[in-house]
Amino acid sequence: MRRLGTGIGWRPEIADAVERMPGVEWVEVVAENICPGHLPEPLLRLRERGVTVIPHGVSLGLGGADRPDQDRLTALAERAEALGAPLVTEHIAFVRAGGALTASPHLEAGHLLPVPRTRDALDVLCENVRIAQEALPVPLALENIAALFSWPGEELTEGQFLAELVERTGVRLLIDVANLHTNHVNRGEDPAEALAALPLDALAYVHVAGGVERDGVWHDSHAHPVPRPVLDILTGLAARVTPPGVLLERDDDFPAPAALERELETIRGAVSRGSSLAGPLPAAPPAPAGATTPAPCAGPPSPAALTTTCAVGAAVADGTAAEVTAGAGAGAVDVLAAAGARQRLGVGQAAVLSALVAGTPVPEGFDRVRLGVQARALTAKRAGVVAKVAPELPVILGEGYREAFLAYARVRPMTGGYRRDALDFAGHLLKVGRPADARARRELRRWWLDRSGPAPRPRGLAARARVLLRRG
Repeated sequence: MRRLGTGIGWRPEIADAVERMPGVEWVEVVAENICPGHLPEPLLRLRERGVTVIPHGVSLGLGGADRPDQDRLTALAERAEALGAPLVTEHIAFVRAGGALTASPHLEAGHLLPVPRTRDALDVLCENVRIAQEALPVPLALENIAALFSWPGEELTEGQFLAELVERTGVRLLIDVANLHTNHVNRGEDPAEALAALPLDALAYVHVAGGVERDGVWHDSHAHPVPRPVLDILTGLAARVTPPGVLLERDDDFPAPAALERELETIRGAVSRGSSLAGPLPAAPPAPAGATTPAPCAGPPSPAALTTTCAVGAAVADGTAAEVTAGAGAGAVDVLAAAGARQRLGVGQAAVLSALVAGTPVPEGFDRVRLGVQARALTAKRAGVVAKVAPELPVILGEGYREAFLAYARVRPMTGGYRRDALDFAGHLLKVGRPADARARRELRRWWLDRSGPAPRPRGLAARARVLLRRG
């Protein structure tokens, strides 16, 4: 993997500051927040200076039960090409569930949710990754995510899950050390054990971010300074391998540029300390008793190299053989998930997401308290993102925006994107005669009408008259 150095997540709110920051060698941009034909000027200027820009996707949902959406894959590929990126990154997560696979309503989480570390989930993820790899023009790296809850009946540790994913697909890893800390606090998982099990030769780069602890639960907020435990994990990682790149993520409550520069310097220091401690790597811990290991497949495999041996290793515990497309041509994805794995995974994910966003009963074996924490976090995230994509709504509704949106979200699950959610929220308020203030209600109605049609409404009486004449 090429050296990237020290970087920072590019956000519009800090675009000017990032452009002036000394020592920023690369940036990462949320892929869904840019348009290939209309890249922001500050981002273009960074590229002209030779700063590497990597698109970071958040909506593919490669850990979901459905195969990746081709339109989303095409959009991610277009952004990689527009930015001249050396790779693209995404997450090991599911972000939606339901639909035809489970004959249940389609639901969107609006955020990243953890996949169960089971054989079924791993088989499905491996196939989804191979589909994505075939569609993308550059290598793909996947990020471990932070989790507020655990799945019952997990069969693999995080390190084992990631190691087998790399072995079977050749995908690269984006290791988020803040997420390792989050899972240590919330799930009792040892970051050192996870690092020891990882194939660090597959490391693409590292994420570092801050968070906050509330009531014994760590929230990966990306809105707080990086704490010492996260820096210590980064040092431990750097003692094992020299990270090709390390990136600071900050998404909200942005401090002064000088504070961000100090954090970047602190991150460099943590990496330097780890490098000074580097020595022979200890062996990875042995697999737990009874664990099965699939037959190895060198990665990333070419279509011709994928064999029945690999597929047999991907068989699920119930003995159902994995499907193999014999003699598939170039560009085909040869190894498919085991029969029934997608449906089993889909049923479980739909039940969890429905409990989180639609108020259905918590599935058996889950921690009700933790799912409640996750549900509230999703609702708060949803309110915050809608306020960003439709900033007029908090202005029109004033201090009542958040309370009104949270009440709406508790009874209206998200079924589309955030812009659709903003429109649905405004339409819901208008249907129930809110806001109470007549002037605000008229302003909200104008906002909704301007955006709910195929094109903005014409402004002024003359323009509206011309439209009416054309219709006549």
